Amino acid sequence: MTLQQAVPVSDLPSGPQPSRRADLRSGKSSGALGDAIFAAACRGAGVFVLLLLGAIILQLFLGGLDAFRAFGLGFVFSTEWDPVQEVFGAGVSIYGTVITAVLALLIAVPFAFGVAFYLTELAPAWLRRPVGTAIELLAAVPSIIYGMWGFFLIVPFMSMHLQPLVIDTIGTLPLIGRLFEGPPFGTGILTAAVILAIMVLPFIAATMRDVFETVPPVYKESAYGLGCTQWEVVRNVVLPYTRVSVVGGIMLGLGRALGETMAVTFVIGNANRISSSLFGPGNTIASVVALEFGESTMGSLKLSALLGLGFILFVISFIVLAASRFLLRQRLKG
Repeated sequence: MTLQQAVPVSDLPSGPQPSRRADLRSGKSSGALGDAIFAAACRGAGVFVLLLLGAIILQLFLGGLDAFRAFGLGFVFSTEWDPVQEVFGAGVSIYGTVITAVLALLIAVPFAFGVAFYLTELAPAWLRRPVGTAIELLAAVPSIIYGMWGFFLIVPFMSMHLQPLVIDTIGTLPLIGRLFEGPPFGTGILTAAVILAIMVLPFIAATMRDVFETVPPVYKESAYGLGCTQWEVVRNVVLPYTRVSVVGGIMLGLGRALGETMAVTFVIGNANRISSSLFGPGNTIASVVALEFGESTMGSLKLSALLGLGFILFVISFIVLAASRFLLRQRLKG
């Protein structure tokens, strides 16, 4: 006996039963409500980040308003910092911040690229995980530990070995020798840049390694099949495919280098002057704030100057980020 013979077709249910219709409507409505709540929560998180960033910038600007009014645009370019006479200028700190960060990137990026290339292309499988873990552990070391290590190890090495050698060789050359003249104290702009390079190296290397691994193997295999060398594959295939992420990783390292405080304070020399030599002492915005903030009083012009320095650091970071985005956009269009 068939189903049609056992049960008349007219008696078969033609659609969902009333209880099932209600369950479907209830599930659809609860799912829509859940989606709305999730979307609102995500939107709220994004708005909260913007409001938080805006509040910090606004507070720094309002706090530094007295210094901006007292010194005008000269506050940005002046190299004088005299708390006794209440004369403050950010020129030395801005110079030290920018030059140490740029030197740190010049040192760190080639090493980071080499580490990432080794881990993705050359290292045997059994060695990739230990080396990758060591790179990630370097990023977890607190900055004050880097500062202490640099003060007790890097500074003596610079003063007793590297700086005397460079002064006696490169320092005697015309023009370029001015960058490496002066007494070998060990502390200074170059020492701070070396410490910063070591600190930002794991961030940049880890980012490069991860993005290099996202390149489809067929692209590299095709290039090797055409007879390309490993360097040609990296230059013409890997880097063009990952350039946006690579630049993003470099900007991440630059952001940490610009705002680093304690490690730089230990080794930069903390002198408020601009030296033509990379071996000369200096300071950065972050190191000045760390050293001087405890001695400033509420409502004083000095505190306003320090908050103004913090606002300038935000502006510098924004300019660097905007410039990197602009360059990437131009290259993507090209």
